[in-house]
Amino acid sequence: MKQAYDLTFDCVQCGYCLPACPTYETMESETHSPRGRINLVKMVAEGKAAVQDLEEPMEKCLGCMACTSVCPTNVQYGEILENAKEVLDESKPSGRLESFLFEDFFPSKTWMNRLGDATWLFQQTGADRITNRLPWNLPLHLEAFADIMPSMPSPVKRKRRAERYIRRRPAVKKVGFFTGCIMDSVFFESNESTIELLLRSGAEVVLPKSQTCCGALHAHSGKKNKAIELAKENIAAFEEEAFDYIVENAGGCGAQMIEYPSLFEKGSRWHARAVEFSNRVKDISEVLVEIDGLVFSKPIEQTITYQPSCHMTYVQKVVEPPLALLEKVPGIRLQELERPGFCCGSAGVYNLVQHEDSMDILDVKMQDVCQTGADQVVTSNPGCLLQMKLGIKREGMDSEAVHLVDLLMQADPAPRSLR
Repeated sequence: MKQAYDLTFDCVQCGYCLPACPTYETMESETHSPRGRINLVKMVAEGKAAVQDLEEPMEKCLGCMACTSVCPTNVQYGEILENAKEVLDESKPSGRLESFLFEDFFPSKTWMNRLGDATWLFQQTGADRITNRLPWNLPLHLEAFADIMPSMPSPVKRKRRAERYIRRRPAVKKVGFFTGCIMDSVFFESNESTIELLLRSGAEVVLPKSQTCCGALHAHSGKKNKAIELAKENIAAFEEEAFDYIVENAGGCGAQMIEYPSLFEKGSRWHARAVEFSNRVKDISEVLVEIDGLVFSKPIEQTITYQPSCHMTYVQKVVEPPLALLEKVPGIRLQELERPGFCCGSAGVYNLVQHEDSMDILDVKMQDVCQTGADQVVTSNPGCLLQMKLGIKREGMDSEAVHLVDLLMQADPAPRSLR
């Protein structure tokens, strides 16, 4: 707690963070504001409050980092939050479900493949269409998401995927593609779109076989040791070959990977390796804009609004590249949100474990989305994508939500040299 305590003194309790904080807006309580949480951490460290007093305020924080964008004293809120969650995690034993999820499920390709297979079977049998009519609820409010899951390819198709793709020599760039956990199990087609866009841009694409979960859910849940373990595995996996970039298409994963250096002691060998790794991590939109190797020929005559991932905006600092790509697609009428930086309420597994609070935040976001009159809501993070699909369903909108890479594929991209 000392690390977090020392950082709390940077906060001058000015309140600039309050209008930026989604939970303060929806819960209307100082306890659920950044400065309120920071003050509570200080009180616990000084023995004026119990560790258990941290639990609800910290668990209800989205970790969106919007507060850091308006803070005049550059408070390291993310470090305070994660350090507080480490203390909370150490203060209570993990239950069986929690241990399974964080130790076995998310780091495991086997379990991720099973999730993909189960989702495909769920859809093939039509069970996704009857879930909401069952007389009981599924665990973690999963029934809310059952019929908005993307259409899954068969297990056979997923197993046929190659690990190296070379279509042009010499390649303009050699990239290692980070496939992710949920992206590759539930959003497999979006990963395929990502690979195809890179190939058509002229890149050689490699999928390192030994890559694993990015560790974001672990780090944000106070399980730092497991996050370090996963970071080491990924760093080693992408060191096996020399890549110009390590490309990801999930804002949360990208944000975690560029922060790998913070997991290791400065001056250590692992810290140096983490810095080298994180310097090469790029969102797919950044790479496509830099290569500039595509021409989009098929007009998409629709109104589009872009819902940015909080972690892309506030941690990766990737704001303009997705918009620049959308502007290249003929026919698109881009209608920006009034408050693009307001979190959608997904936040990893927040919409599962804090479902009602998440829905309150989503309702605020959807008021903004509805005002755009968008035919499609475009985003670049799996959690945001599912949350937007759920928001559209709740509002009864005649719209759809799509990943940025899937929208770009709709526009018939071709190598610029062939046009």
